[in-house]
Amino acid sequence: MKEPFRINRRKFLAKAGAGAAVTMVWPFFSSCDSQSSTTAKPELGKDFQPDIDLELKAVQRDLSILSGPKTKVWVYEGKLIKGNKEALQILEGSYVGPVIKVSKGQKVRIRFQNDLPEESIVHWHGMHVPERYDGHPQDVIDSGETYIYEYEVMNRAGTYWFHPHPHGRTGPQVYNGLAGLLLVTDEEEQQLNLPQGEFDLPVVIQDRTFDDNNQLVYLENGQMGRMTGFLGNRILINGRPEQRLNLKAGCKYRLRLLNGSNSRIYKLAWEDGSPVTVFGMDGSLLSAPKELSYLMLGPAKRADVWLDLTNKPEGTELTMKNTSFPLELMSGGMMGNGGMMEGAKSVLPQGSEYPVFTVLANASGSNDYTLPRQLAQPDYIDPSTAGNLNAPRQFTFAMGHMEWTINGRTWETTEVADEEIVKLGSTEVWELINGGGMMDNDDDGGGMMDGHGMMGNGGMMRGDDGMMSGGGMMGNMMQMPHPIHIHQVQFNILERNVTDVDPQLWDAVKDGFVDEGWHDTVLLMPGMSAKVIMQFKDFKGLFVYHCHNLEHEDMGMMRNFKIV
Repeated sequence: MKEPFRINRRKFLAKAGAGAAVTMVWPFFSSCDSQSSTTAKPELGKDFQPDIDLELKAVQRDLSILSGPKTKVWVYEGKLIKGNKEALQILEGSYVGPVIKVSKGQKVRIRFQNDLPEESIVHWHGMHVPERYDGHPQDVIDSGETYIYEYEVMNRAGTYWFHPHPHGRTGPQVYNGLAGLLLVTDEEEQQLNLPQGEFDLPVVIQDRTFDDNNQLVYLENGQMGRMTGFLGNRILINGRPEQRLNLKAGCKYRLRLLNGSNSRIYKLAWEDGSPVTVFGMDGSLLSAPKELSYLMLGPAKRADVWLDLTNKPEGTELTMKNTSFPLELMSGGMMGNGGMMEGAKSVLPQGSEYPVFTVLANASGSNDYTLPRQLAQPDYIDPSTAGNLNAPRQFTFAMGHMEWTINGRTWETTEVADEEIVKLGSTEVWELINGGGMMDNDDDGGGMMDGHGMMGNGGMMRGDDGMMSGGGMMGNMMQMPHPIHIHQVQFNILERNVTDVDPQLWDAVKDGFVDEGWHDTVLLMPGMSAKVIMQFKDFKGLFVYHCHNLEHEDMGMMRNFKIV
């Protein structure tokens, strides 16, 4: 199969120049040579009897987000065909959503119709599903086509989500609005007295930039922004600019936080110094709540946070803010602080301090929900059951030859390397390594990408005219965080190695990681590695793993692994 048009589009963007902003008006490159997957599309199963049957359309709409002209966005619109009416929750007036609510053991049918002017597919982030329902980039469908998902919910209670997954276009499609929550419950969770209904709240955190006509602007820094990842100049909560949750004094709440931003990392803390009480991460409840002074939330990461307004009077305001951490190198553009891209700095630099959302108790009420000291049973994987415990597979995420790579390779639609083939029924440890810019140096020993500049300390392009200041052209830019997502599995985090992490950075973020529970995404700070353990069960097939900085993913920092 020939390479789809999205690869050509990536090459086009690479040549488009560093200074031009891209305003989100589609079709973007719909006239390009396009080819969808040649694999057979799933059809309605004659013997599949769904408990929940719904339509999910991806469409373009004009919504009032800011005062003045409406904003062109892409949204998922849902319609329930069969099932409890509580299975589908619409967030009125928002491009985010819908919220789909399912139970473990239920059979779900989702009829995805692509009404966008370009190809797309839906990935059920964190869900354990067969290959054909995972949303692999090779399964994209064209405008006007429909893709049928039919699967049994096998996951634990947790906060999951869904978003597009066409290679080379995931970043702009998510940025333009395509994201929703998928909430799973199970018997274990239902035995607890956790908040429900209006007291169980989605809190989707995203950053966006708007032009003077209220239209979304993407990659204002052009190719440089793609290398570092998109950073917007304002925060939206659940697709709205107010950054406010109107709640009731006297009540207790479950806040389901999702970092739905393309590349922004959040270090979340209550402004009044109250602890952030976390009781769920990604694909599970924790075995016990954790109280943190702040919470690190990388792209695609979810956390369930307890909020108790029992003793708060009506009129109380509580602000969740982003607290500072030293990643200024990501806000100064590709060239580092003082470099050529200095004029493209974000209004909200990565790692700076700013308000994220405010809780306003503008009414009163009461409920009797409780946060127990014992939540989920800690049924974590026994490390001794891993066949490679003492020799884990290693995957290095790094810059090599001006490309974001995994073990020196970039995206290939269906290809897998030897180290990317695993056996069904096996338990394995993978070591995920943030390797910065050290991958695949040239054989001459000069080190084209040695971390000191594009050509190294003695290189041709070191430059003394200021253009390459801040460590050289590549400089600090390559020392970037990578949030790593593995499809099809939930894993346990065994350990983090922070030997090569800058001590100042580690000291600023170390207390915000929650490694207990079941995860599908792990944030690797520059220089960090993490060992994770997972089981490959139930389904053979081709799945992907990648950096969930969506700009890195679109540029090729994604690979297949195959379960055989």
